[in-house]
Amino acid sequence: MSSTAARSLDALGDPVRRRVVELLADGPRTAGELADTLRDERGLSQPGTSRHLRVLRESGLVTSSTDAQRRVYALQPGALRDTQDWLASVAAFWTQRLDALDTEIARGHRERHPQEDA
Repeated sequence: MSSTAARSLDALGDPVRRRVVELLADGPRTAGELADTLRDERGLSQPGTSRHLRVLRESGLVTSSTDAQRRVYALQPGALRDTQDWLASVAAFWTQRLDALDTEIARGHRERHPQEDA
């Protein structure tokens, strides 16, 4: 696993940070908008929101820019690519094994109940 994928997974391990990513999937938002939403949904303070945003920014999942007096956060395009690639490789590992298990279960069923297949 690349260090980028590891940082992304670490950052996304927290439900509040996953929620921030979900919110930013709809488009950029100001820190104030994010803080208001997280306060309403989870009772999180503004400093708490800032800490989560810093973790997401340091992991490379989000970017921030300044618009007058406001800080605007957005998802970093392609930031999850390494993570998606790693997850796909793990999924392929399990898919092959689950397919083999399914075949063995079907074979066992046919051996126990040959009249049902006729």
